[in-house]
Amino acid sequence: MEVRVERVAAETTFPLRWRVLRPHLPRPEQTVLPGERAAGAVHLAALTADGEVVATAVLVRETFACWPERTEAWRLRGMATEERLRSQGIGGRLLRRAIEHVTDAGGGLLWCHARVPAQAFYERAGFTAVGEAWEEPHLGPHVAMWLEVPGAVPDGRADVSWRPG
Repeated sequence: MEVRVERVAAETTFPLRWRVLRPHLPRPEQTVLPGERAAGAVHLAALTADGEVVATAVLVRETFACWPERTEAWRLRGMATEERLRSQGIGGRLLRRAIEHVTDAGGGLLWCHARVPAQAFYERAGFTAVGEAWEEPHLGPHVAMWLEVPGAVPDGRADVSWRPG
């Protein structure tokens, strides 16, 4: 399926996030995540030619508890793909765009709490799991994952100087 990935208003992502990630909530607008209304939060959507939102992701500036000294951290949240369209590369395109945003913003630590069934998806993109999985009420098992994203530098090369020990 042909889609375009672009930045959108937060509200554009709520209906899909509600259906896919949080159907236990009474209304789509209750899917608002901590930090997503803050300045600098980025909402991305994969849209069909007729404007249907088929995948979403949110990036917020948030320190990762595993490495609190890393102040240039971004958290990936609300990553969802329409169930009928999974395994068609749409989520991968959306994730690549999120990583590009972090690169363009200077790079840093990109992290998420991934649903365990999606762990392999993130690993294919280079993320590494850290710690043990846990059960999130109403959401299922999750695992913390991270990716070091190099920042773009003027000569076009990436700066990859830091890596957690």
